[in-house]
Amino acid sequence: MSSEELQAIELLARVRYGRLATSMRALPFLSVARHVVIDGHVVLRMHSGFGYHTACDGTVVAYGADNFDTAGPGGSGPEGDELWAVQFTGTAQIVHPAPGQRALFGDGPARVNGERFDPAYLRLEPHFVSVHTLDFNASQSIINTA
Repeated sequence: MSSEELQAIELLARVRYGRLATSMRALPFLSVARHVVIDGHVVLRMHSGFGYHTACDGTVVAYGADNFDTAGPGGSGPEGDELWAVQFTGTAQIVHPAPGQRALFGDGPARVNGERFDPAYLRLEPHFVSVHTLDFNASQSIINTA
């Protein structure tokens, strides 16, 4: 794994949810998913009732997560920490994690849009990884060229 992939995995472990993006019937969609890292792969848990997991199976998807919800009034992270966003782009595949691996996700919601939550799992094989940071503490030097 590259250093950027390792950094992205480390940041991803700091939050529980992200957004999966792909298309279904030629229309783009985003879906919320819970994620964990298992054996170096990002594994997602989502509600099977929408069929999003089958639309993603074998296709290229993007999965992103961030800590933007921690931003304070000035836009910076908690206690002035930097804000970050990671994105993984690659092929998704339906998987059936072992019971111990499923336990890593913790409890799921009881209901999703009024339906009983029925989990489905996707493993993401990242081909591209990006990390973006917003640092509000960095001192900026201004160069006077006059």
